[in-house]
Amino acid sequence: MCGIVGLHLKNSGLHPRLGELLTAMLDCMSSRGPDSAGLALYRDASEGRHRISLRGDGLDWDALGRRLASDLGAAVEIEQFGDAATLSVSGEAEHVLQAVQRAAPGTVVVGHGRAMEVVKDVGPPRDICAHYRIGERAGYQGIGHTRMATESAVTTEHSHPFAPREDMALVHNGAFSNPATVRRRLEREGIHCVTDNDSEVAARFIAHHVESGADLSDALRMVLKELDGFFTLLVTTETHFAVMRDSFACKPAVIAETDDYVAVASEYHALSGLPGVADATVFEPAPEEVYTWNR
Repeated sequence: MCGIVGLHLKNSGLHPRLGELLTAMLDCMSSRGPDSAGLALYRDASEGRHRISLRGDGLDWDALGRRLASDLGAAVEIEQFGDAATLSVSGEAEHVLQAVQRAAPGTVVVGHGRAMEVVKDVGPPRDICAHYRIGERAGYQGIGHTRMATESAVTTEHSHPFAPREDMALVHNGAFSNPATVRRRLEREGIHCVTDNDSEVAARFIAHHVESGADLSDALRMVLKELDGFFTLLVTTETHFAVMRDSFACKPAVIAETDDYVAVASEYHALSGLPGVADATVFEPAPEEVYTWNR
């Protein structure tokens, strides 16, 4: 049992409140997942700049920033959170990621993109949101997850969201029964998972199909064909916000939509504090139906 939340803001007047609203939503899901929590947050991209969410035990982030600035010939901005940090730097994504690995080979890239930042950690959602100052953050959409581990270790690496490609993130409530089979197929295509979490397999499967030319909706429909299990998936890109449940739809999910936003949660009480929710259209996503909203 895990909890998922998501918020896609149509009204730019609410952008300054994204982190505040998501923090309250995620805290409501604490009872569904006390092991770990995380979020992927999206804000308007800066021209030519790339954001990289990193983890590195005991790393001197300021020293890393200086090495990267020298290597890339560009100014590096760093926001530090102990063993985690977000870097912002100009340059092509692949060049920046290669420079990070040269400068600090043991560093883990949690997520990257022009618009996306990913934070995740072990512990209760409220503590994680406070540590990463999520309530202060602005943006146009975000997703979050609270985890109750059932099939893999309780570590930051195993927690959600999974970010399999630039500006894409996935959170998942449920379990897949054949992730090992799909993981082996992906490996034959040169795609490797870094954990044994079944949700990472789904994330990399979807990313693989998008990179092969499918749109996000079609990639999600491929999950229905290739991955067995019970699940609610919430997947975001820089421009898309998508929800899908399996054919039995036994994992709870509810959507609230107004002229100002689309909000998703595993349980309604996580939506009850949103502005104007009393006037929202509220419904449960239907089995095997892909719901998408575009920016």
